[in-house]
Amino acid sequence: MPAPTHLLYLHGFRSSPRSTKAQMLEAAVRRLQEQGENIVWCSPQLPPSPAQALAELRALTAHWPAHTSVVIGSSLGGFYATVLAQEKGWRSAVINPAVQPARDLARHIGEQTAFHDPGERFFFRPEFIAELEALNPYPIAHPQRQWALIAQGDEVLDWREMLSHHQGAQVTLLEGSDHAVSDFDAHLPGLMRWLGWDAPSSG
Repeated sequence: MPAPTHLLYLHGFRSSPRSTKAQMLEAAVRRLQEQGENIVWCSPQLPPSPAQALAELRALTAHWPAHTSVVIGSSLGGFYATVLAQEKGWRSAVINPAVQPARDLARHIGEQTAFHDPGERFFFRPEFIAELEALNPYPIAHPQRQWALIAQGDEVLDWREMLSHHQGAQVTLLEGSDHAVSDFDAHLPGLMRWLGWDAPSSG
């Protein structure tokens, strides 16, 4: 498959484009751009409402080319990435993806703090659970278009459940690690190769 011309990164619940993984990916894309690659990079701040988040993402990418667009997502962003990829026929890469977010986030209804700015608060509303239920993208129609990084050491999500939802995808199963994949720098080269590039040098 050709290397992407358009890359979309979606953060997880309570997270932001300031996450370590988003910053690492953006830096890798920037180095490729400096080497002459023509790549559109986008990592938006997602609203708390799942329906609003998907509406904004659909509008943002309405004119992106299906054959050379890829969406990457972590945790809840991995769920959104799967939804969007299914709709648009894109490739997708997911990192410890939430596969049952309606069930798992039901306990988080109420006021929440933003992970990268504790002073920023938002309200996760009860109706957001039904919005998540309406977005169920499973089973994945074309798992061969997906790359998945799943950590057995994830302290938030069940790795067995994640794995069962991504049968047929190119899965990298980590024996340890954690939900944030704190050692993501060790796995970024594999993702870059799957996207179609040699891992860029860090120079």
